[in-house]
Amino acid sequence: MLSLCAIPAIAQQCNGQVISTPDGMREVQDDALLKTALGEPGKGSLCTAKVFEVQQPVRLFRVYNAAQPASLYGRWWSLQVPVGPRAQYAAENAICPEWSPLNAAATCTLKPGVRVVIGPGQSAQCASGEVLPASATNQVYVANDARVQKTLVDNCSEPLVWP
Repeated sequence: MLSLCAIPAIAQQCNGQVISTPDGMREVQDDALLKTALGEPGKGSLCTAKVFEVQQPVRLFRVYNAAQPASLYGRWWSLQVPVGPRAQYAAENAICPEWSPLNAAATCTLKPGVRVVIGPGQSAQCASGEVLPASATNQVYVANDARVQKTLVDNCSEPLVWP
């Protein structure tokens, strides 16, 4: 197990702020959902965040592993169109290489009434030993769980090879 002392101090600090309320959403209180999206330094997830409820359909973007089609319905999304190169995108979003090869992209729409968590990424300790610092890039946590057919997005585009 990695000790917090082994993680550089810079990776223990949040780097960025939660964006202002996105179009089509409103901020709400949901401590349980917030807790699921926040992570400790070195473990990924979000560093700081707010919960929002979708008021009208909102388009999201996802980069994922094409070899695992169900990973299209994963939990980590973006409000912004993803741009490469792949290594830059991974660094900007604190994504360890073992989590995904980031080789496919798609867009989906959040359903009205869905609650999501948005905030900058937490630092991550990768299997290689590399520590990715906390990211200023805001990510969207969607509580999808494809293993039990729980998807909170719909109207997904056909997957594209990415980047």
